[in-house]
Amino acid sequence: MLALRSFSVAHDGTLAPREGHGPPALRFAWRGRPCEARLERERLRLSAMAGRIPSTAEPGADRSWTLEEVRRLPPEMPPGWALRVTPDHRLRLETEAEPRDTAPGLLSEMVRFALSLDPYLERLESAGVGKAKT
Repeated sequence: MLALRSFSVAHDGTLAPREGHGPPALRFAWRGRPCEARLERERLRLSAMAGRIPSTAEPGADRSWTLEEVRRLPPEMPPGWALRVTPDHRLRLETEAEPRDTAPGLLSEMVRFALSLDPYLERLESAGVGKAKT
């Protein structure tokens, strides 16, 4: 057995949650944004902090235009994807997938998610959304 944070990996690549580590999750970054793959209630939740809505105090920021562009995005996202605004105005993109039984399967799902993020990250950037500080 190999320990990979909150997962145990068997010799055949099969994943299992490690006891005493909370919900199993792997964190990674894509285009400078923090992402996470977390096993929750028999689902794999994939998420990324896509950015932050600019403050009205930021020079040159057109917050109202940015907010309007952010409102337009969710209906254009694939089914099962969500865009959430956190209390500190960060934007979180989320989706769910079937849990993967093996390390290669989990990594494949993480890569698929990261590549799928690109058009939404580009659109948010063009709307004035800055990278979220973590």
